[in-house]
Amino acid sequence: MATSAGPMVRAFFDGATNTVSYLVWDPASREGAVIDPVLDWDNRAGTADTAGADAILAAAEAEGLQLAWVLETHVHADHLTAAPYIKARTGARIGIGEHIRDVQAIFRPVFDAADLIPEGGDFDRLFTDGERFAIGGLEAEVIHVPGHTPACIAYRIGDAAFVGDTLFMPDYGTARCDFPGGDARTLWRSIRRLLDLPPGTQLFTAHDYKAPGRDHFAWESTVAEQRARNPHVRDGMTEEEFVALREGKDATLATPLLLLPSIQVNMRAGRFPPAERNGVRYMKIPVVLRGGMNGSDG
Repeated sequence: MATSAGPMVRAFFDGATNTVSYLVWDPASREGAVIDPVLDWDNRAGTADTAGADAILAAAEAEGLQLAWVLETHVHADHLTAAPYIKARTGARIGIGEHIRDVQAIFRPVFDAADLIPEGGDFDRLFTDGERFAIGGLEAEVIHVPGHTPACIAYRIGDAAFVGDTLFMPDYGTARCDFPGGDARTLWRSIRRLLDLPPGTQLFTAHDYKAPGRDHFAWESTVAEQRARNPHVRDGMTEEEFVALREGKDATLATPLLLLPSIQVNMRAGRFPPAERNGVRYMKIPVVLRGGMNGSDG
């Protein structure tokens, strides 16, 4: 589809993780970007596949596109990124917000990730709030929207904004804030920045879980629709009401199934942890012992 004053957009829905990836391009120059691509990951077997990313690449080839960017909205906790695969196939640069450094600082000691390249070095570009860059003849603007994570950003391209996990569909709500570095009050203020965009701005979200009563997946709304209908942030809601609602919901949520493998890979821009002496790569699982257990080997 085409937005009225901006890019062409094609969405790719990954049913295993409820993630929406986007192929975005300038119809004049045929230069494009991929936003939040998913690596097919079998957590039981520890195997990865590129079928989802290949579908995006096939669509780009069919459209005659040159991919310049792979853009991450944040370090995802529910899927592994296919960014390095797309980069290897196309030469596209991998970009993310500069506050990836904060996320890496949080999780480097958790996973004892001594190989983690300092200062976000696994990524090709660390964007600052308000920074602008080109996708062909289109101008993309970076909006820092922390709260879900410290590094969350949205990409505004013409009359479209790709908001990651910050906002979901107007009948569903907003992102959780209980991950390390998350904060409900910060998220409220970030969302207000998005909702201050022109009412007709099209908002593309990174996930959908089908709100009660809706029988189909959806990922596109407008600022006006969010302000009118979103149960968490619609006009008339206050910051205090939102914080109480969000923190209450977060206290009931389970840990995402792919949290531990996702963080380890995504904070490295999709690079897997280094191989051990036997040549095999391993994901680490930090263990918390409760109920009087101890960590002795005896």
